[in-house]
Amino acid sequence: MQNLNYTYPDGTQALREINLSIKATERVALIGANGSGKSTLLLHLNGILMPQSGQVTIGEWTLTVENLRNIRNFVGLVFQNPDNQLFMPTVWEDVAFGPMNLGVQGEELTQRVLQAMAAVDIDPQWYEQRYTGNLSGGEKKRIAIAGVLAMNPQILVFDEPSAQLDPRSRRQLIELLHSLPLTQLIATHDLDLALDLCDRTVVLSQGQVVYDGETEQVMSNPEFLFGHALESPLCYSRPYCQLEHAPVISSWKV
Repeated sequence: MQNLNYTYPDGTQALREINLSIKATERVALIGANGSGKSTLLLHLNGILMPQSGQVTIGEWTLTVENLRNIRNFVGLVFQNPDNQLFMPTVWEDVAFGPMNLGVQGEELTQRVLQAMAAVDIDPQWYEQRYTGNLSGGEKKRIAIAGVLAMNPQILVFDEPSAQLDPRSRRQLIELLHSLPLTQLIATHDLDLALDLCDRTVVLSQGQVVYDGETEQVMSNPEFLFGHALESPLCYSRPYCQLEHAPVISSWKV
């Protein structure tokens, strides 16, 4: 992203001069208070929103209308609420929907679906004919991710992946994301999840990048987090988890 700006029709400027580069295979957390611009930024990564000024480049493609098909195959976006993503009657049909619309058929389609389900630890024999509406929140998250993986993306983008999950489902999700060998950008309010998964964290505040660096450094600075309407991870509220010498981030932009 180079000098990316976006303003909504009501005049709200959601993104201000965003400059951000993510390398292949990096797993990066994107954090910020409500209204900081996280979701708006994510929606630029596969062309749901288009840049009003500035430029977005995904792999070898600049984000333009002409390149949308390639970019949407390259970037898999998993929404916060899986009910917004699951719409076919059965699990098998939902996971197969994307590849089928690309023209994938027969044995190749079957293998894509089976591989995607295996990647999220879903047993096809148990789940393939189950109705998506009858699944738990954690199961729906896994099926939504499987549907994206069946498209063979190179980049996974998650919007609040741990939202609405119970503690066990959350832990299983963390283990799943850790096992996926793909570039990942994870927007989350769950700062403990960010600590568990990501070596690098980007902080958005009022549409601007105010920090881009090591996750542990920013998470261990409660003053900086509080200044941008964020709370310290639960881990750092326990004495045995705190660093002996927590680094201080004093500047607005790092």
